[in-house]
Amino acid sequence: MSLLKNMSLISAFIARTWALSLPYYRSEQKWQARGLLASITALNLGSVYMLVLINDWNRLFYNSLELRDVDVFWLQLGRFALLAFAYVVIAAYKLYLTQLLEMRWRAWMTGFYLDRWLARHAFYHLELARFSGDGEATPDNPDQRIQEDINLFTAHTVSLSMGILNAVVTLVSFVGILWGLSGIFTVDVLGTHFEIAGFMVWAALLYYAVASGLTHFVGRPLIQLNYNQQRYEADFRHHLMRVREYSEAIALDRGEAVERTQLDHRFSRVLVNYLQLLKTQKNLTWFTVGVFQVAVVFPFVVAAPRFFSGAIQLGELMQIASAFGRVQEALSWFVENYDQLATWRATTDRLTRFEDHIAALEHTKPTSASIDSTALQVDGLSVSLPTGVMLLVDAALHAQPGDTILLQGISGSGKSTLFRTLAGIWPFSQGQISLPKDAMFIPQRPYFPNASLRDALAYPSPSSDYSDAALQGALTHALLPELTGRLDEVKAWGQQLSGGEQQRLALARVFLKKPRWVFADEATSALDEAAEGLLYTRLIEMVQTAQGALISIAHRPGIARFHDRVWSLDRLPSGAAALYGVRETKVVIPAKAGMTDL
Repeated sequence: MSLLKNMSLISAFIARTWALSLPYYRSEQKWQARGLLASITALNLGSVYMLVLINDWNRLFYNSLELRDVDVFWLQLGRFALLAFAYVVIAAYKLYLTQLLEMRWRAWMTGFYLDRWLARHAFYHLELARFSGDGEATPDNPDQRIQEDINLFTAHTVSLSMGILNAVVTLVSFVGILWGLSGIFTVDVLGTHFEIAGFMVWAALLYYAVASGLTHFVGRPLIQLNYNQQRYEADFRHHLMRVREYSEAIALDRGEAVERTQLDHRFSRVLVNYLQLLKTQKNLTWFTVGVFQVAVVFPFVVAAPRFFSGAIQLGELMQIASAFGRVQEALSWFVENYDQLATWRATTDRLTRFEDHIAALEHTKPTSASIDSTALQVDGLSVSLPTGVMLLVDAALHAQPGDTILLQGISGSGKSTLFRTLAGIWPFSQGQISLPKDAMFIPQRPYFPNASLRDALAYPSPSSDYSDAALQGALTHALLPELTGRLDEVKAWGQQLSGGEQQRLALARVFLKKPRWVFADEATSALDEAAEGLLYTRLIEMVQTAQGALISIAHRPGIARFHDRVWSLDRLPSGAAALYGVRETKVVIPAKAGMTDL
């Protein structure tokens, strides 16, 4: 049963590897890929053929030494020069084309997975899944899967597949030579005379069958240890990146000691696992090096009696040693590459899990918002958290051009989640949503690329779509006139600017693009009331001029005066189908007083 189980696991692993490998060789680059693969295969076969010729050269060369035949000696040296030159050319192009295939395959796979990771908000949904009940099964650190694991997978897959091909062809080529050179080995056991043809072939097979089995037993923990090492290294690197990203907040909170503790904890897991990896590799090295050292003298020990008896000459002895060495290399391929095989297995498992989750997301159909409407129409909307807790059930929302609506509720009631659902990026929802054309969402934490200010302002559109006058006008309209002369400065704007400046830059992006409908999630929470009032006035003027609408999330009571209606997320009684329900009321504050320019 154990053998059947192992065979089943090996078969499943080969199927997973094939599934990861096949798309490239069926892609738009398939002829280049197949051509490179065929060339590398031909060069590998050519290198084995050259080794066969060099093996035969050993016999002739060493016989010339034993017979002191000068003419044959110089002739064979000349022949060796030609063989060596041909072998060097084959080896050089085999290495170059192999690395070229690895590079092109990596480039294609990286683009392939980047497209799928960024499509349909998969990158966002994978992060959300880490907070659900299946968080442990969710692939960690997708950035590492795409950057490191693909590189390791392509390199190891090419090198190992060519290595095993080379080993098989070498074994087939040299077993026949070794068989013919071995002669008949005779042995007496309890008075019975036995003759064994091709004794050295059988000895080599037995020797490396036992060695391979023991190697797998000794090195088997490397598979899981390599898998864990990649994971722990990525976790440690990820936390370092978070310290950089939130450097200001950590510094203000004097959180250095806590972060050091967290980093020490993650790095200790790296070191503990790495120490276990070192110990296992040490044990494996003890065994494998011992196997190879014994194999150096083994053919001489077995063939020495025939040499000293005069049955074979020095050339035949050296040819036997050379052929045995090639058979040894072929049979010991598993032993010699076990560490690399373990890394490849761990990498393939990580990529397979990543592929499974990406494929699962591609087959899901989260609620999407159609954008062919002139108004906002939401019917039968149900929204849940990643944990499965229902926030809303069968909700209905409607907004028309000219509306200004405030969405309110206690903290944690799901206001931002409702906005994400309206935007069509929240996967845990069902219902019908018709989103108005030309709508723009302002998140609580706006994103600005580390690029020039003009690129950060125009994001995600190219800055070339807008004139300098339009960019500067948007900054001035958003109360950032001091930035109008810095359009070409390249900065980390998410860290360079204060919270209020970041919010105003996000609003400048809105004024630049002039959408008809604006959904603002705490878009002015870091601003003073005067600036907030002026910016809301300008937002409303913009959307109403374009016959659109403004829907806001805000906690400040003063924001209500800029809106006509309120959607309130009210807590429902215990036992209800959802935690909250939506209630609509009109704003009873008098006309929008105070909406004047600064």
